[in-house]
Amino acid sequence: MAFSLKITLVTALLLLTACRSDPIQFHTLIPAQLGNQSRGGTSEIEIESISVPPQVDRPQIVIRQGNSGLAILETEWWAASLVDELRSAMVDQLLNSHSQRKMSLRLDVQRFDSIPGQYALIDVKWRLRSLGDSDNTLITCRSTLQSPSGPSIDELVVAHQNNVKRLAAAINQAAGGTSKGCPSSQ
Repeated sequence: MAFSLKITLVTALLLLTACRSDPIQFHTLIPAQLGNQSRGGTSEIEIESISVPPQVDRPQIVIRQGNSGLAILETEWWAASLVDELRSAMVDQLLNSHSQRKMSLRLDVQRFDSIPGQYALIDVKWRLRSLGDSDNTLITCRSTLQSPSGPSIDELVVAHQNNVKRLAAAINQAAGGTSKGCPSSQ
């Protein structure tokens, strides 16, 4: 009787171990801050809205496979929805804006491609306009930014963080500049 109880317990433990799933890894578009960077104050650029393609608008990270395939990574998630991650990362990057006036920003992401071992790409139309009664200057631009990525998801996320940083730099340049044109993508 004791022998059959032991076999039952061992079998149950083996079944439970086989049912174990990999833990979920969470990632963010906000890079870790190095050193004592002064991040005081608030941004003069208010984010009005952000939209992303529905294919990537989910908490799981979506990667491209081949020319036509997508894979939803069930154990690799954004810390928030992709729209919220982009909003938080842009707010973080726009904190040190040198804009002389209050501005409103609208982002419409056309593509958000993730290809481990190759690159991370963001293609975004953005509109920046002044807030206020006397001046509602409008600038509409399109930025396509691509950064190389290593094979891991962590390296892919760092490549996306780099793209967001470059996008915020272009927006800051447009907000602080006197010219009415779009900044060139670096």
